[in-house]
Amino acid sequence: MSIEAAKNTGTESTGTGKTTRTASTTRTDKENATTMPPPRSRRQRGTEKDATPQPVLHAVPTAARMARARIAPALCVLLWLFYLVTVVVALARGDALRDSTQLVMTIVFLVSVTLLTFSACMYLLARSAALPRFASHRRARRIALDELATRFQRDDQQNEDGQNSRSGEPRLVAMLPSRSEDPELVRLSLWSVALQEFPELRVVLLLDDDPDPDAPEARESLERSRMLAPEIMAQLEPMRARISTAMASLRERPGAGAATEIVMREHAAAAQWLRARAEATPLRTHVDAFFADQVLRGLATSLDATATALHDALENDETPLSQARAEQVLQRLVNIFTAELSVFERKRYASLSHAPNKAMNLNSYLGLLGGTYREQRDHRGLTLVRLDEAGAASAAAEGQTLIHAPDPEFVLTLDADSMLLPEYCLRLVHVLDQPENTRIAVAQTPYSAYRGSPTRLERLAGATTDLQHIVHQGLTAYDATYWVGANAVLRRRALEDIRQEVDEDGVRVVRFISDRTVIEDTESSIDIVAHGWSLLNYPERLSYSATPPDFGTLVIQRRRWADGGLLILPRLHELVVARRRQGEPLRMAQRMLRANYLGSITWVTLGLLAVLTLNPLGGQLVTAQLLLIAAPYFIEMASDLRYLGYRRRDVFGIYGLNLLLLPVNLAGSIASVAQALTGRKARFMRTPKVNTRTPAPALSVLAPIVIAVGAGAIAVRAGFSSDWGTTVFAGFTALAALWGVGRLIGVGHAISDLWFGWMNWIWVDARRAPVTAASTAPVWSVVVDDGPLETIGALR
Repeated sequence: MSIEAAKNTGTESTGTGKTTRTASTTRTDKENATTMPPPRSRRQRGTEKDATPQPVLHAVPTAARMARARIAPALCVLLWLFYLVTVVVALARGDALRDSTQLVMTIVFLVSVTLLTFSACMYLLARSAALPRFASHRRARRIALDELATRFQRDDQQNEDGQNSRSGEPRLVAMLPSRSEDPELVRLSLWSVALQEFPELRVVLLLDDDPDPDAPEARESLERSRMLAPEIMAQLEPMRARISTAMASLRERPGAGAATEIVMREHAAAAQWLRARAEATPLRTHVDAFFADQVLRGLATSLDATATALHDALENDETPLSQARAEQVLQRLVNIFTAELSVFERKRYASLSHAPNKAMNLNSYLGLLGGTYREQRDHRGLTLVRLDEAGAASAAAEGQTLIHAPDPEFVLTLDADSMLLPEYCLRLVHVLDQPENTRIAVAQTPYSAYRGSPTRLERLAGATTDLQHIVHQGLTAYDATYWVGANAVLRRRALEDIRQEVDEDGVRVVRFISDRTVIEDTESSIDIVAHGWSLLNYPERLSYSATPPDFGTLVIQRRRWADGGLLILPRLHELVVARRRQGEPLRMAQRMLRANYLGSITWVTLGLLAVLTLNPLGGQLVTAQLLLIAAPYFIEMASDLRYLGYRRRDVFGIYGLNLLLLPVNLAGSIASVAQALTGRKARFMRTPKVNTRTPAPALSVLAPIVIAVGAGAIAVRAGFSSDWGTTVFAGFTALAALWGVGRLIGVGHAISDLWFGWMNWIWVDARRAPVTAASTAPVWSVVVDDGPLETIGALR
């Protein structure tokens, strides 16, 4: 059978009615991947029309690039030392510091410069370690992945035969927490997980919406989300059934030639089915384009390559696949099209925590893993009651509806606005399965940004995300990895080590992931390391996540990121002390990188504000030598941007973006201090994933304008005083801030947000006195039940 006929066979089976493509369609898919769909809103100038992401494998850096990367941190430190020595010598020769105010301002200024230099050096240090990782990385061969999947299935078969207590349990359970998300966005995430090349995958959508909303729009969205799991399983079923039949046929008719032909035919049919799905995917945004091109067509291209290779082998009378290898290769298709999807809603049950954050949504289901439950109503409402093996068997015999939470070895967590490439789970579990990696608790690929964004702000915010991908890879080189909550494969045994159980208002609450701060993954990383585990960033691009498209959404996201780091710093100190007492001290580089990750948002924000606003000694400290300290940082960042497919000059745009976020970061840092003083948890603010613009708080828009005006005034005053260092620095900062307001926020949007912020401030809704049981009950009942009327009035 020719590969053309095999594809025609696949078309007839799936009923798509599409014209069969030849093996040359691989090139067409790549060409389609660069074509953007018409955007919903007008594309801004200066954005990317090409939605093709960077390759999965990082480009191998040159020896010269790696050498320059190693020199940059040392050069930055030397320039800082040279500046300090110059300042100290100049001040020692004069009497400028006799004024106590000038002395304090000078010390604060120099400390701020030092903190800014420290964070710049940590960026340079991390990237200098990331580049050699990219150069030395070697992918596991396809056959090694197939052998791992085969071994898992062989072990599972033995379990089903009663040789192991884990009978019928999956190796991996994927959990997707979602709250008030766009169902179409959740659909893409679920599909990217359902098509993972992992055997017997279970996928659970953890809906955290109100289970009985009043608003018709919310009810409709919830119902659509509830239907996603059965819809996807129904769409996968025809291909799953077809390939299962082919596997049975392969085992019934052993023979090298026939086996190779069956495998070739099924791979071609599967590729054709995936292409048909890609053609049917509505391309509304660049995220839809990514799903169609990189997930569906990318997987189709990989399967087509296998079909073409086998076809060529048969045509040339080369040695075909052995029976065992044929079953192994065909099993890949079984794994791709076999997934069990379900939906779980913790807020339906009074026996589970209803705390409004992602961590407790995950914790609630993690606490159920490995158990069988029945629903039961009591005075609290609907609850889940755990059954032992005998109780579960008895309840099943009686026809009761039971809920079984699997007992996996690994857990995948994925945000509902993120997507995975099809090999993500299998490759990361392969890494965790290696003998030398038995103490790795978390394996992840820090997510990359979707390309082809229609707004300048989303493009630059995505650039910062891709820069952080490099930084995270460098953190792993120094064993300073932090869990990035958007996606990760977690070892279940490590989660059990950090398990905590408490009683809150009569509800047994199980915590694996800390919810003390809104950056739950970061604090949990400290818990994991404290229990002797480590974390790993896999040096490939296998995961992608959405970037806020407008300033209002970005404010919500970045304020949450800025809130919590200061609260975790004491935990890091405790870890350092404990490791020292155990005789296993953390390396200096690891301590510095971890501390910078937690605190840099705060001290960089305060340091930059201090350098901008303080003017000790009439601006004499802002010299060319000071500006040179930042040169290695900006030069290497520009180089990284070019390496990632952006423009070098985008480094100036990122500086403008960071100026816009200064007040946002400051607000997050203040919230951390407030939580430390009051003990009240910060409210978890979900990043909106909607198709409309999210208005920004008026103060977040006004603050960058104030920064621009203030920096401009400082530049003008310094210019009249012939203080050219301050003039250049303050003038450039003013221009960058104004550019950020005009080009990233937008003048019209900025005016709109300021106007509505003002109107919301001066107009308030009249408060109505709450109608309470006391206000409608007889007076005598109020006195007896609630106390004297005077006391009640005082409490109100």
